[in-house]
Amino acid sequence: MGGCFSKPKPVEVKVELSLLEKEKDVDGLSPNGKASPFADCRPNGALGHGSDDDSTPPPLYHKARDYVEASVCHVKDLENGQMREVDLGSGRALLIKEHGEFSAMAHKCPHYGAPLVKGVLSKGHVRCPWHGACFDIATGDLEDFPGLDSLPTFQVRVEKDKVIIRANKQALQSQKRSKPMARCSAVINSSSGFSHVLIIGSGPAGLVCAETLRQEGFTDRIVMCTKDRHPPYDRPKLSKSLESTAEQLRLRSMDFLQDHDIELLVDKEAVSIDVKTRSVTFEDGSRMEYKKLFIATGSKPKPMVYNGKDVRNVFHLRTPEDANSIARLANNKNAVIVGTSYVGMEVAAALTDKAHSVSIIGIESVPFKKALGEKVGKAVMKLFEVNRVKFYMLNEVSEMIGQHGQLKEVVLKSGKVLRADVCVIGAGSIPATGFLKQSGIHMDSRGFITVNKMMQTNADGVFAGGDVVVFPFPPRHNKKVNIPHWQMAHVHGRVAALGMMGRPADLKTVPYFWSAMFGKTIRYAGYGDGFDDVIIQGDLDELRFVAFYTRGEEVVAVASMNYDPIVSRVAEVLGSGKTIRKRDVETGDISWLIDKGPQ
Repeated sequence: MGGCFSKPKPVEVKVELSLLEKEKDVDGLSPNGKASPFADCRPNGALGHGSDDDSTPPPLYHKARDYVEASVCHVKDLENGQMREVDLGSGRALLIKEHGEFSAMAHKCPHYGAPLVKGVLSKGHVRCPWHGACFDIATGDLEDFPGLDSLPTFQVRVEKDKVIIRANKQALQSQKRSKPMARCSAVINSSSGFSHVLIIGSGPAGLVCAETLRQEGFTDRIVMCTKDRHPPYDRPKLSKSLESTAEQLRLRSMDFLQDHDIELLVDKEAVSIDVKTRSVTFEDGSRMEYKKLFIATGSKPKPMVYNGKDVRNVFHLRTPEDANSIARLANNKNAVIVGTSYVGMEVAAALTDKAHSVSIIGIESVPFKKALGEKVGKAVMKLFEVNRVKFYMLNEVSEMIGQHGQLKEVVLKSGKVLRADVCVIGAGSIPATGFLKQSGIHMDSRGFITVNKMMQTNADGVFAGGDVVVFPFPPRHNKKVNIPHWQMAHVHGRVAALGMMGRPADLKTVPYFWSAMFGKTIRYAGYGDGFDDVIIQGDLDELRFVAFYTRGEEVVAVASMNYDPIVSRVAEVLGSGKTIRKRDVETGDISWLIDKGPQ
């Protein structure tokens, strides 16, 4: 995405590196931060989550009663680079002024419902303050992920110095729309053993690949198969909302997929691929040939060595059924979490108001040390301890002991014995690529599929994306990296789809990640692998901070808690190709966020 740069006006603005001031909410008017590498960004959004129901495009109406028209402000109420959330009576809209022109669109991010007025306005797009999705302000189209849906836009005109918005009432209510998609023009027998495009995996990479093909006019057969039993669902929510059902978590319904001629085969696990005959064999013995293949099988739990593997009530969190069972079995019982991965920590946080006790076993000295650094890890650890979570760090599991087959105790290698009625193993993951070993598709020593910048493998017609790949990452001089983020998988799916259609697209995004625990969210943007220093600004004890991760003299990533939308601001700078220098964040003065960018 392009960076958010605008010409500075002769206005002097100084912001000290204290916590950003609480937003003054005057009819949703966002403060005017000008002349910034984070161009006119809106400070401090509230944390929380909104709805992510299935999206359907609103029908086109031509009757006057289906529209609402309202005068929302005086023409001089907004300066260039400002956004305001306005009420039209039948719903709210986001009014934007950029380069002297007004535009209006839905005011909520369709991903999780974040208020876009608190996001980042850049050159021609708005970036979500929570998870970094970007939307074109002229069309409402989704430009960068996460999420699947775009925004409806509304007509704006100026009459007698009044800004007037005309909007479809249904669009105001839905706050989202799907991009138009082509239909399959071929006559297809559903039992046919051939698909022009075969997608293995129904996560974000596979789903975005299928939808992008249809959005770009692809009219041949698309088959998406998954070993899961459900249509695509929001897997990151599993560890944050253990009692949610697959229906509540769904990304797309079966009806939606059928309406757009995307065939979904559930309970359909691929067991081998023959690239010479261009065919995939499934566990049920069936076989399907393809013209183009996209592998997006994701990751699987890292195996652990311990005694007592036949004991029940030990889980790897993979499905909604797993999450529901964990929540039920932990009720007023003793829960043990093995591993301090994001999934493990989120499950532990989610169980504290259900379980009698929650214990975490980790091999590092503090959680998230490798990803976020020791100082941030200690601050997060303290948050858990305040919420009655007991840590057993620098430790590993030796044995699971059961009684009548049910888990009763977890024995650590240190000799410590923990009472346990349910255990969740969240000790990391490995790529789910075991079925490719005899395929001829090239993988590295860790089992990751190697792809080029178009997500193509070494095998003709075979593409791959998501957690299973290492891919050339432009900010690291095209070094091949693995970035197992939900957001990044979306990007891979789109790039692969365009590559299949002979329309190569650059992988132009900033990795964006989030983790929610105890009502607080860690937001993270960039690629901080191998960072050698962390510059902390704010208050770690209060969990209101921003952490800049540096390699040499360059900032390569940022993390924050309660400091929105600074992570989305930094994503704008990194996405523009600009460099943030270490010296720019070391001084204790971030006025450069407002009045001038790093040179």
